[in-house]
Amino acid sequence: MSREALIERQTTETNIRLKVALDGSGTWQGSSGIPFFDHLLAQMARHGLLDLKVWAEGDLEVDNHHTVEDIGICLGQAVKKALGDKKGISRYGSALVPMDEALVLVALDFSGRPYLAWGLELPPGRIGSLETELVEEFLRAMVNNSGLTLHVRQLAGHNAHHLAEALFKALGRAIRQAVTLDQREQGIPSTKGSLS
Repeated sequence: MSREALIERQTTETNIRLKVALDGSGTWQGSSGIPFFDHLLAQMARHGLLDLKVWAEGDLEVDNHHTVEDIGICLGQAVKKALGDKKGISRYGSALVPMDEALVLVALDFSGRPYLAWGLELPPGRIGSLETELVEEFLRAMVNNSGLTLHVRQLAGHNAHHLAEALFKALGRAIRQAVTLDQREQGIPSTKGSLS
C-alpha cells in the first residue's frame, strides 16, 4: 500500500500543489518562494524520511503569511490523507534535537484531535526573509488540518536560526516515528477503535 497524497489548493492569495510520501527516503523538491522556509521543509523531509514536493505561488509582495500558512494547511491535509484510517501506525512520536546551543523537544500524537502546545521563544524578526512568527503559524495550520496533537518545547538556546532548524529536524523525526507501521499492531492503536 502506497502511503502518499497530493493536495492542491488555489485561492486568490496562493496557488499550491503539495505531494507527500510517508515511506520515502527524505527527498525535498520544489519552492515556496521563501528560501529559509524551503530550508526548514527540506530538513523536516530529510530527517522524517518523507518525500516532499511543494510547488507554491503566493502573494509574497504582500507578505509571507498566506503562503506559509497555506503550505501548512496543505501539508496537514496531505499527511492525514496519506495515513488513511491509521491502522497499524505507531501513533506517537517524539524527538529531542540539539543544534549548537539550541535544544528542542517535539512530542506528537496522531490522535485526530488538533492541538498545538507552543513553547518556543523565537526572537521577533526575520531569518533570511522568513518572519519568525510564521513558524508557529505554519505549525498551527498543519496541526489543525492533520488532526495532530503537537507539543513543542525549547529546553535551551537563543539563536533563531538554530532553534527553528532544531524544531523542524525534531518534527521530522517525530513524524517518522509516529507514522511507522508497527508489525505487532493489528488494528487502530486506540482503545476507542478510531483515531478521527
